[in-house]
Amino acid sequence: MIEKVLIAEDHESANISVRKTMDDLGLRYVHAYYCDDALNMIRRAKDEAPFSLLITDLSFEDDGTAQQLKNGEQLILAAREIQPGLKVLVFSGEQRPAVIGRLFSELQIDGYVRKARHDAEHLRSAIAMIGQHRRYLPDGYRQSIQQAAVALTDYERAIIRQLAGGMLQKQLPDWLISQGMANASLRSVEKALNRARALLEVSNNEQLVAYCKDAGLI
Repeated sequence: MIEKVLIAEDHESANISVRKTMDDLGLRYVHAYYCDDALNMIRRAKDEAPFSLLITDLSFEDDGTAQQLKNGEQLILAAREIQPGLKVLVFSGEQRPAVIGRLFSELQIDGYVRKARHDAEHLRSAIAMIGQHRRYLPDGYRQSIQQAAVALTDYERAIIRQLAGGMLQKQLPDWLISQGMANASLRSVEKALNRARALLEVSNNEQLVAYCKDAGLI
């Protein structure tokens, strides 16, 4: 359940929008315009009244104020070091599926809402789902992955599914042979995984598996 929220946002208009959503939901919240300030708030609160949710932008403008943390990604990493179980919702104008996918696979964020028309509605939906310990994926992100995944072959889906189940890449040829499938050489497996990673714009097998899981592809 979400009870106490920290908003890290340097744009006044976006900050007001998020705060109004918090008011509508009846949630307690505080806000910070700088990532360093947000981290200090998390550090001070963690032992007595920790935050349930961090809502942060990705980009913070440099206004000349000295800051150690330059962006939302750095804030998320630092916040999780202090409070590993902190829920994180990213609220940003970023719309590239590869970037959003990396936030889910590498930073393990709990939700993403893009700044756009009707974003207040999406914020409410995201907070409700995160409060139920579920991830909130934006429709555009899921659709982009699903569109790209149309080009995934059954062979590629099969080997990704096995990786998701814990099988090592080097074990895949033997499994393929046991299933009577063609292209069972390690080179064929590597070629298929390289193609799938390029198609979905991820850099390693772990991200590939996470990406496909989040999109409901495997």
